Amino acid sequence: MRPITRWGAPVMHRRLTPVTSFDDELAALVADMVATMYAADGVGLAANQIGVDRAVFVFDCPDDEHVRQRGVVCNPRLTLPEGKDRNLDDGDEGCLSYPGGFVSCTRPDWARVDGVDHTGAEVSYEGKGLLARCLQHESDHLYGTVFGDRLPKKLRLELKREHEAVADEFPADWPVGAPVHRHEDGSV
Repeated sequence: MRPITRWGAPVMHRRLTPVTSFDDELAALVADMVATMYAADGVGLAANQIGVDRAVFVFDCPDDEHVRQRGVVCNPRLTLPEGKDRNLDDGDEGCLSYPGGFVSCTRPDWARVDGVDHTGAEVSYEGKGLLARCLQHESDHLYGTVFGDRLPKKLRLELKREHEAVADEFPADWPVGAPVHRHEDGSV
């Protein structure tokens, strides 16, 4: 488990380096990311959120039918609907790198990512609802975008107020030392 890097750190605001080696180092990074995501009670985590400049994210997120989808995506290619197929969802969104704040962020209600996993095998995930939001949010991180960049000024200020109101609950090394949350099936 590693401390979560906060917004403002340079690695959070630049396009990350593509993954080219699918080795033990990458497997260890992915394991650390998964442990950190669960300890922080998140549904997704990008490598830059633990200070690593690698284009990889992990997720464990329910789809719109409440089925948990889990995966690892390196070098994602995000596909979003266009034209008449594009429907927007104005749901609440937060970020582990700016913990405690949640505001409405408009995104397409469907998304797909294609890439490879930590072994180099091709993967593709798609979904609606929270899963669509998660795939977009985590892909954004790898492109150097934090979701606050997508917000109008008024909502950015609201997000900042919410985060600052609970900032003391999230020390600089958070979630290291935080209790690990176990899911109903026993996984962490």
